[in-house]
Amino acid sequence: MSKKPVLDVNEMPNLLRWIPLSFQHLFAMFGATILVPILTGLNPSVALLSSGIGTLAYLIITKGKIPAYLGSSFAFIAPIISVSKADGMGAAMFGSFFAGIIYAIVALIIFKFGSDWIHKILPPVVIGSVVIVIGLGLATVAVDMAMNVTVNGQTVYSLKHFLIALATLSIAVVASTVFRGFLGVIPILLGIIGGYIISLLAGIVDLTKVYEAPWFAIPTFTTPEFSWKAAIIMAPVALVTITEHIGHLMVTGSIMDRDLVKDPGLHRSILGDGVATSIAALIGGPPNTTYGENIGVMAITRVYSIFVIAGAAIFAMSFAFIGKLGALITTIPTPVMGGVSILLFGIIASAGLRMLVENGIDYSDKRNLVISSVIMVIGVGNAALHLKGIHVDIEGMALATIIGVILNLVLPKNQQVEIEIEADEIDVRTQRSLNAKTVKESL
Repeated sequence: MSKKPVLDVNEMPNLLRWIPLSFQHLFAMFGATILVPILTGLNPSVALLSSGIGTLAYLIITKGKIPAYLGSSFAFIAPIISVSKADGMGAAMFGSFFAGIIYAIVALIIFKFGSDWIHKILPPVVIGSVVIVIGLGLATVAVDMAMNVTVNGQTVYSLKHFLIALATLSIAVVASTVFRGFLGVIPILLGIIGGYIISLLAGIVDLTKVYEAPWFAIPTFTTPEFSWKAAIIMAPVALVTITEHIGHLMVTGSIMDRDLVKDPGLHRSILGDGVATSIAALIGGPPNTTYGENIGVMAITRVYSIFVIAGAAIFAMSFAFIGKLGALITTIPTPVMGGVSILLFGIIASAGLRMLVENGIDYSDKRNLVISSVIMVIGVGNAALHLKGIHVDIEGMALATIIGVILNLVLPKNQQVEIEIEADEIDVRTQRSLNAKTVKESL
C-alpha cells in the first residue's frame, strides 16, 4: 500500500512551498538537459526554453493528470551530430521535428486500437526489469560525476570531489529520512544547496561566468531545414525512445499508485512527448523526453502536483533569458549533481524492484528468470546494436526493452502450468495409494 501523497496531482501549494519545490525539479533536470546541447552544438539556453514549453504542452495534452517534466533526450545525440556534420544543424532539427510526428502516429494507433496490447507485450516481469535497468543503467553516470574530474582533457579520480559528493548525498539522505514537515519534502534541493556551500568552502566553484553574464540575454535559435535524409535517420530513433517513454510512464504510475496508461491514456502521454519534441525542433532545441531524475524526485518527496512541475517549466523558460541566473546554475559543481544522482537513480531502480515484488513475479518459473536476467544484463551492461547504414544505435535500456518484449512473446507460457498439473496428478495418485493401503490394513 503506497503512502498518501504530500501533494496530489491537482493540489496547488502555497507560494512559500511552491517556489522551492519547483526549483528542486529544475535542479534535478538541469545538468542532463544542458549537457545534450553542449555535446551536439545546440544552444543550452534554447534547450531550457524548449524543455519548459514542451513540459507545459505535455501537461495540457495529458489533461493535467501526469506530473512529468520533459528535458533533452540523450538517445538523439549521435543522430544529431551525424546529420549536422553532413547537412547542417537545420537538417538535424527537421529530423527531430519528424521524430515528433512519429510519436503522434504511434499515439493515433494506440487511440484507435486501444492499449491492452501494451500489457500483453509489456507484462510486469518485463516492465519491472526494465525499470531496474533505467535506474542502474545510469549508475555509472552518477558515480562518474561524483568522483571524477577532467584535467587537461583527461578524466582522473578526485578524492576531494568524491567527498563533496558523499557529503551532498548524506545531506539529501538525512533530509529525506529524518526531517519532518516541509524540510522533509525538499531533500534534493537541500542536498544541492548544502553541497554547493561545501563546494564554495572547498574552492571548486568558479563564479566568473556569473560576473560576466548579462542580466538579460536572448538565446540564439536554429530554424529547421527540410531534409528527407534527416527524417529517415531520426524516425527509427523515435520508435526506440517510445519504449523508454512507456517505461517512465509505468514508473510514474507505480509511484503514484494509479494506472496512467488508462487514464488519461498512453496515447495522450506519447502525443504530449511528440508535440514537445516537435516544438523543441522548431526553435532549435534537442528532442525532449520524460526525465528519470524528476521521477526520482517525486518518488522521494511524494509531491505529484502538476503546479510544481509547471512552476519548474516556467523557471526554466525564464532562465533561458536571465543570463546571470542561468550562469549561476551552471556553476553547480559536477560532484554535487553526482551526489544527488546516486540517490535519484537508486530510487528508480528500487521502484522497479517494488513492481516485481508487488506483482508476485515467481522466479521459480524459468521463463520469468530468463526474461529478467537477459533484460538486466543487456541493459546494465549497455549492450549496443550499431546499424551504421542508417546511422542508428540501439543500446542499453532501449535494446534491453526490445529483447525483453521479444522473449516475452516467443517463450512458451504453459511450462509452469504443465509442471503444476503433473505435480497435482502425482499428489492424487499418491493419495489414492495411501488410501488403498489404509483400506487393506483395516481389512
